Amino acid sequence: MSDLNSYGFGQTGSISTTQVRNRVLRNTYALLALSMVPTVIGAWLGIAMGFNFMAESPFLGFVVFMAVAFGFFWAIEKNKDTGLGVLLLLGFTFFMGLMLSRLVGFTLNSYSNGATLVMLAFGGTAAIFATMATIATVSKSDFSGMGKWLMVGVLILIVASLANIWLQLPALMLTVMVLAIAIFSAFILVDVQRVVHGGETNYIMATLAIYLDVYNVFTNLLALLGIFGGNKD
Repeated sequence: MSDLNSYGFGQTGSISTTQVRNRVLRNTYALLALSMVPTVIGAWLGIAMGFNFMAESPFLGFVVFMAVAFGFFWAIEKNKDTGLGVLLLLGFTFFMGLMLSRLVGFTLNSYSNGATLVMLAFGGTAAIFATMATIATVSKSDFSGMGKWLMVGVLILIVASLANIWLQLPALMLTVMVLAIAIFSAFILVDVQRVVHGGETNYIMATLAIYLDVYNVFTNLLALLGIFGGNKD
């Protein structure tokens, strides 16, 4: 990992050679695939241990979650040019697996077809990722301008989600889920194209961005499938 900069991975901005861009993209996809391993392990351990620190106080749990997540973001950014950055990223994905365990465990335990719903959510997320990544790779259109509007959408989603902790409105919850799937699917398009066009040349940071997109698509898709397709018999 000591020679990351020799391939342009430690630089931010445009790069000129297709070869380097393709190398960054390959490394990003490889690390993204690897990041799923600690996510699955974290989710499995979380289910086995009954991990759910947000149960008693969802708002406080959200604050703690954001603090831990942004701590990881800061540490990964500071070490993005070293092997430690990879380890921190994998540690973050393990943490996200723990956070995912509540939803997955609820789906498996509450619905007789819970395992099928998890696989459908996984397959749907994979299909969305493949579609958006393909469009980002082959399209001649520039989607970078969508980024600022998508960030506004994310902020609105966060505010609406926090408000619904107290409001408990099913319609608002469903709206947030549908919009989250749409927004983070679009983010996959933007983030992959940024790598393809050389706007992001650090594969660790590229992986982090795309991982968060995929994670949010999966969680919201699984929640929707549980609401509309879950069998409680």
